[in-house]
Amino acid sequence: MELFDVYPRFDITPVSARGCWITDQNGERFLDLYGGHAVISIGHSHPEFVKNLSEQLHRIAYYSNSVQIPLQEKLCAALGAASGLDTYQLFLCNSGAEANENALKLASFHTGKSKVIAFKNSFHGRTSAAVAATDNPSIISKLNAGHEVAFVPLNDLTALENALSEEDVCAVILEPIQGVGGLGMADNAFMESVAMLCKRYGAVFIADEVQSGFGRTGKFFAFQHSTATPGIISMAKGMGNGFPVGGILIHPDISAQSGMLGTTFGGNHLACVAALTVLDVLENEKLISKIPELERYFRMELSAVPYIRQIKGKGLMLGFEMEFEVADLRKKLLYEHRILTGSSKNKNLLRILPALNIGADELDLFFKALKTELQ
Repeated sequence: MELFDVYPRFDITPVSARGCWITDQNGERFLDLYGGHAVISIGHSHPEFVKNLSEQLHRIAYYSNSVQIPLQEKLCAALGAASGLDTYQLFLCNSGAEANENALKLASFHTGKSKVIAFKNSFHGRTSAAVAATDNPSIISKLNAGHEVAFVPLNDLTALENALSEEDVCAVILEPIQGVGGLGMADNAFMESVAMLCKRYGAVFIADEVQSGFGRTGKFFAFQHSTATPGIISMAKGMGNGFPVGGILIHPDISAQSGMLGTTFGGNHLACVAALTVLDVLENEKLISKIPELERYFRMELSAVPYIRQIKGKGLMLGFEMEFEVADLRKKLLYEHRILTGSSKNKNLLRILPALNIGADELDLFFKALKTELQ
């Protein structure tokens, strides 16, 4: 049997990892500034993460949602306290795509409508409705295309209201900071207007925080840089520090009905412990409060680097747009300097999404390598 060949892969084979560093089969160490698509939030193999999951594995790893799982209630309480959204409801699943799929389905249940508004350069996942709301025709099959989705420019309030005005929209789904699309940011005033217009026209505002959530931007959720109130918030990636876990937070105005959503693996014992550990480490190590200073340092150091058109993003969801395509630069950083970085739909943009406990000394290694390649 062979693997179904859908992934372009670098020629590197990690066999162990700790903090912001991974080690390959030859003993070479690599600085990980990408965290497997913003997944590694508290660092690879964090001691508390390893300890807590190991202990839980020796008790019970899994049972379905046909029984009581008190760890889910514990996660509800911890997540409510950490995010300040303790009046919301939690539905647990396994990934970002699944979170967005359930968010869109729930919005349709709640409103009785089916049309979705998404934004240019958006990415929401590869499942049916989530990929239909993704601005990339090359990954949308004819089956996916059956969903009715309108794409409008980010931060264009007039276009958004025109699309909402027919009152046939169930949801407006928005990444506060676009990930794969290239770090386009929704203005705070725009997010606040999205929430207001959704309320006016009977749609649900879905904040897609799959990449930007769990502290990455310096707030627990990126939308919290504004005063907007989403109806549903989707999350995953950094939520489990590598363990597959996702979920949606649901405004109390939206009511649950038995069977309307469901999952076999979502909210299992190990997943809950993974998410609880991430929340504990974020709080105990005060990681979110350190992020604004790391962003400031990143911007300051890059201001002296040539060929950079623009520094984009917020917190530790950052990148910079070059005067040229960055594919070759990323390969040089990887193979000559042992540094992993990220790309986006914008071929001139290099992204970094490191663990939130990265230090200035580790960022300095990146700046030094970058300057070496660009001098």
